[in-house]
Amino acid sequence: MASTVALIAHDTKKDDIVALVQKYSHTLSRYYLIATGTTGKRLQEGTELEVECLFSGSEGGDVQIAARVVTGEVAAVIFLIDPLYAQPHEPDIRALLRVCEVHNVPLATNLATADAVIKTLAKARIGYLIFNPIAGQSNPDQDLALIRQILEPQIQLKIIFTKPDMNPADRAREAIARIQSAELKNTDTDFIIASGGDGTVSAVASATIRTGIPLGVIPRGTANAFAVALGIPTDLRGACETILAGNTRVVDAARCNDLPMILLAGIGFEAGMVDRADRELKNRLGTLAYILAGFQQFTEQELFEATLEIDGKAKDIESSAITIANAAPPTSVLAQGFGRTIPDDGQLEVTIATSQTKLQGLNALASLFASAIVKNPTNREDILSLRAQRIKVITNPPQKIVVDGEIVGTTPAEFECIPKGLTVLAPLASVLSEQSNLTSEN
Repeated sequence: MASTVALIAHDTKKDDIVALVQKYSHTLSRYYLIATGTTGKRLQEGTELEVECLFSGSEGGDVQIAARVVTGEVAAVIFLIDPLYAQPHEPDIRALLRVCEVHNVPLATNLATADAVIKTLAKARIGYLIFNPIAGQSNPDQDLALIRQILEPQIQLKIIFTKPDMNPADRAREAIARIQSAELKNTDTDFIIASGGDGTVSAVASATIRTGIPLGVIPRGTANAFAVALGIPTDLRGACETILAGNTRVVDAARCNDLPMILLAGIGFEAGMVDRADRELKNRLGTLAYILAGFQQFTEQELFEATLEIDGKAKDIESSAITIANAAPPTSVLAQGFGRTIPDDGQLEVTIATSQTKLQGLNALASLFASAIVKNPTNREDILSLRAQRIKVITNPPQKIVVDGEIVGTTPAEFECIPKGLTVLAPLASVLSEQSNLTSEN
């Protein structure tokens, strides 16, 4: 969707166009504004909005605007004309009218039609796309071109690239501040899109927790666990079409030692596996990197002592892996003690492996895998499963912790569920599933 609004006014209408822009500054600030010379200078002086000044009408500024209409940059043209006293040096409406007619661009010529056009612009959806160019193994230029091809006819995209020296959450917070600003308040139409791997999605999602601002996901990573967990298509076209559909689902979020968590945390085996599957290995092997790293970690993983504190009660165990999940796909085998995780139940699913030997560990993994397939709890004595809104884990010796695919430190760790903390653009089937769960609970 084009993101530019063009503004022109005959000399006797310049006060009117300044007043019009002042009246609708909250809407027009979402767009890139261009104007013919004198009109643009009056708008710069009379409003706080940024306006690009083209040539004056007598010098061909209206022709410059017409050229941008032809190239598809302009969403609407507001040309306040004086039908009675227009001067010979002022721009003629006819050429611009013809171009707008040919390219189906709205053209307002008086205050009444300008009001109608701007009110339509206010309803346009704007997506702030946080795009990680180094995610996954595909060509980022081709990915971005396809995303724009699918989304831009219906959504005005503002593309924000991630940088190695900046957390994607910071870029997301900048966009959220604009959406939430007291002057704009566009939370009904504007939203955030995260495009990258689970690390990018998790970081961007962390900024949207408890804001109510919808999050769209275009997965381009190695595992894409969050997308799979919520039924979001992992191909670019399917993910974009999900965003265009506009259906939202409210799910839980969580915190680990005050760090945001949307997927899961692993202590012991999973943390070691993720630590081994570095970026270089994932670039070379893709998802096989996790399999290789998991095999290596399995041969070296040792038991550790752990104390779990839940609702003021402590339990001592000996474990090789503890997984605390907010949401997890079936492929996150170590989170499948209950056979599935429920992302909107207000609780965290905890799975604890207590196998004493390598053979028992292999059998436990196979049992968890089978549980994920049939979506039923495992019945093994060496796999403990529980649900809790808050849990604290203390280990001896200290163990690494992985949260949403990133190593964040070592135990001890405190986890807390944030019920209904995240709004996600999800497939209709996923939304209906949520509604079904709510109905059954009531």
